[in-house]
Amino acid sequence: MKLVPFLTAMVGGLLFSTAAMSADAPGAAELAAKLSDLQQDGSTFIRVKMIVSSPANPSDPKTTLQLQIKSRRSAGQTDVVYQVLFPKERKGEAVLISSSGNGATFTPPDKLQTFDAAKFKESLLGSDLSYEDVSDNFFAWKDQSLAGTETVSNVSCQILESKPKGARSSYTSVKSWIDTKRMVPLRVEKYGAGGQLVRRIDTSDVANVDGRNVLAMLVIRRPGHATATEMDGSRIKRGVAYTDADFTAEGLKNLSGPKGGE
Repeated sequence: MKLVPFLTAMVGGLLFSTAAMSADAPGAAELAAKLSDLQQDGSTFIRVKMIVSSPANPSDPKTTLQLQIKSRRSAGQTDVVYQVLFPKERKGEAVLISSSGNGATFTPPDKLQTFDAAKFKESLLGSDLSYEDVSDNFFAWKDQSLAGTETVSNVSCQILESKPKGARSSYTSVKSWIDTKRMVPLRVEKYGAGGQLVRRIDTSDVANVDGRNVLAMLVIRRPGHATATEMDGSRIKRGVAYTDADFTAEGLKNLSGPKGGE
């Protein structure tokens, strides 16, 4: 069974799952709070395939990366590590992103660099995601409102609009199309200055595994850019054991998976 729990904030260590919720439509603050709580799912280990392609030019070669994602999430902090396992020539490339506004990159054999929040707009491993996309949690922003309903993939969704209002973000607002029965976002749109659409994330598959609804595949697009990125999950472990060292610059060199977990 393929799994991609929601990467934080719709691709933030691109990840969450949830049991089915009540069919009653909650208010904006309640809906956002439930979604935010579901993202703070402790420590997880995920295997995922990331494919970057050019839909407008099918003859252009695709870039396919097999990744492992180590993440630990709580109400106050998110730390995410992306590590490349395949192809061989890129094995070991890694990125650490922290919601505190810093991170690090590692390129074998010995290129290790740290960075601050100024780099968060940059592309994650050449994809259509940014560093910021895998570390923020816009459902936790204080300004939440309902913006109507719309059908996505034959499902009636509640549109939730989130605005940072004091939170650090390059986005001015985020709209999420929420399937309130399964409590999963089927679409997310992120907007920049002047209301310009910067990034759109569509859920192309939702699976139910052991009573949990999980996002099985995501497609990320940026208006005006030739590429699109598909995130296709294959495995997830929850409740795994990490140490603080796993989420340091030096820890990026360690490709070993964690012990324990569901």
